[in-house]
Amino acid sequence: MSIPNEALQKLVQEIETRAITAQQQINVVKAQISAKQRDLRLLQLTSKEIGSLPKNTNVYEGVGKMFVATPVLVIDKRLSREADELKSDITNLEKKLHYLETTHKNSRENIEQILRAGLRT
Repeated sequence: MSIPNEALQKLVQEIETRAITAQQQINVVKAQISAKQRDLRLLQLTSKEIGSLPKNTNVYEGVGKMFVATPVLVIDKRLSREADELKSDITNLEKKLHYLETTHKNSRENIEQILRAGLRT
């Protein structure tokens, strides 16, 4: 049983569209992972710097256009919580990246398989 050329061409175009979309999303996800890793490094550096201060040091946190005195422990807890959230986000983005890479790979393999089958007939 042979598939008509028009249907075969339409199928290849749909798969190629899926592969292109997956490739674009891969680039977006990689940029998001990179940005979150950069933010995580900044949080870790800030936490390290704050951790080296004596506990009774006056620390000010920016809130809009003003600064508010905040205890070191409160800032350290907030930084720790934000770091955990970023790690979770990075893990989720890595899972999404793996899915998109698999989708892209499968789409390319499907196109090659269709083309090989089309050349044989």
